[in-house]
Amino acid sequence: MQVKQREHLRENIRNVTPRTFGEAALDVFRYQAIHNVIYAQFLDLLRVDPATVSFPIDIPHMPITLFKKYRLKSGEWEPVRTFTSSGTTGIATSHHLLSNEEWYRENARCAFELQYGTLQDRPVLALLPAYLERTGSSLVFMAEDFIQRSGHPESGFFLEDLPTLSQKLAALKSGPVPPLLIGVSFALLDLAEQHAQPLGNTVIMETGGMKGRRREMTRPELHGVLSEAFEVDHIHSEYGMTELLSQAYAPKNGRFLPAPTLCARVRDITDPLSAVATGKTGALNLTDLANLDTISFIATDDLGRVYPDGSFEVLGRMDASDVRGCNLLVL
Repeated sequence: MQVKQREHLRENIRNVTPRTFGEAALDVFRYQAIHNVIYAQFLDLLRVDPATVSFPIDIPHMPITLFKKYRLKSGEWEPVRTFTSSGTTGIATSHHLLSNEEWYRENARCAFELQYGTLQDRPVLALLPAYLERTGSSLVFMAEDFIQRSGHPESGFFLEDLPTLSQKLAALKSGPVPPLLIGVSFALLDLAEQHAQPLGNTVIMETGGMKGRRREMTRPELHGVLSEAFEVDHIHSEYGMTELLSQAYAPKNGRFLPAPTLCARVRDITDPLSAVATGKTGALNLTDLANLDTISFIATDDLGRVYPDGSFEVLGRMDASDVRGCNLLVL
């Protein structure tokens, strides 16, 4: 029975639209409230009866830090892979169990191709040294699939060989299909400093993160440096994390357009069970329907703003003093 229910939900998620998102979210909520032990405990601590939740906005979102404390699962299944977050020695990392690799690939491709067109025949050049140097990165897993999906002979990963990457970009920048250069921020800055050149119609996409290699920069500052070095009008951004199986992309100005399976809302920083009006700043709550087998309702530590069209900005991260009242299961 559980298997049939999960497959039914998966099919609804696969075909979700903005009109059906709310009902799909409620269906997933009811499923996870029963089949996710940790989420059920969280709802019980909040004194929330799942049967009384009738609107998506009323679904409680669980603190993202619980991915560090628990191996979250909805239903009975064996993980085929575990995604882990990066972290320094002594710092707990998040673990996200994956039940089906193809489900992740399917959702990741869909999110990218809806905004940028097919990956087939598009050169994909991935500059992700901090991620390649460890195991369990969901970003590397996604990039590897994009590279294979592209089928282009020049697609591939680059670790330290920036001169070769620069040469490839120079050769590809005027090709029939705009190449995709996807990279962690500090590595893109290294490339910009050492191999500045006009890159034409190349899609330059930063994934965030200095990983302790450089001083932190605001997104506008980072984009300004990269735009000047590579003589492009816009720098693109990818928003994803270990705890999500869906991504969002910002083609310009840091306004992220989420995958069909992802929805962002804003909660009050000091009262995590209270919503904040559209256009106002608060902490981001994310509903990721692709997380059917783990937990779809996540209260992140990111500060942001959501707009009427569903796009959102990420403005920074809360510090420890901003976290109030929502971490009932963390201690």
